[in-house]
Amino acid sequence: MSPHTDPPASEVHVPAPGGGLLWAERRGTGSPVVLLHGSGMDSRLWDAVAPALSRHHDVIRYDARGLGRSSAPERAFDDVADLGAVLDHFGLRGAALVGLSMGGETALDFALAHPDRVAALGLVGASVSGHDWPPSPETAAYAEARRRGDAAALAELELSLWAAMGRGAPGGELIAAMVAENAARRIVSEHHLAGAPARAAEPRLGTVTAPTLVVHGDRDHPEIAAIAERLAADIPGARGHLVPDADHYLPLRTPERLTELLLAHLAHLT
Repeated sequence: MSPHTDPPASEVHVPAPGGGLLWAERRGTGSPVVLLHGSGMDSRLWDAVAPALSRHHDVIRYDARGLGRSSAPERAFDDVADLGAVLDHFGLRGAALVGLSMGGETALDFALAHPDRVAALGLVGASVSGHDWPPSPETAAYAEARRRGDAAALAELELSLWAAMGRGAPGGELIAAMVAENAARRIVSEHHLAGAPARAAEPRLGTVTAPTLVVHGDRDHPEIAAIAERLAADIPGARGHLVPDADHYLPLRTPERLTELLLAHLAHLT
């Protein structure tokens, strides 16, 4: 199917729990799939994947609270509750969840809290609540930039740590734009984020019931690789895939390969 025959998309604003609006897009028909992006970015992360997935599935993607086109939080919020609100808004009892980084963490936390609502999981370069990240000069600088509210420094560190392949690699211009545009908004949003610190999915991975695909890029941060190995080993029946020529922004670096893996993983739902 050519890009000209991809299913059309409709945009809506979903009321967020406690106030505010979440920008969302829906396209395609079939079994529902929700795409969740990582921190410091927005749903444009899925620009090269969502249209192809929507040829086979009902695909929803949304901007997390305070990022992209969603409104900034004014009080504490819970990203797991926000995901539930998105599903409810579209009248979905359940869906497959595909999340990158923070989005993967949210998807996994939601699957543990609401196993009956998750048909499948796709964890892409995912973080996991309860993981103890080892200290390093880079992560210390990252935390300091957040503490100071230094958006420019945070954006620079984001690209150096997570976009190792650089601006010249596929998706590089969009990655740089997303990071720059969301840096200041991210600081505000993370200040109000509640719920996640109290969660600890890592010790409960053995209780995940959804069919799970774990994907990470060979150029991603080493700790993401370690987490991916743990997810694939501890989640019952999980399958792990290492994708070459991809850093943390895998959906923009190698969208065709990721789409292939996701369609194969979700084929039982169609």
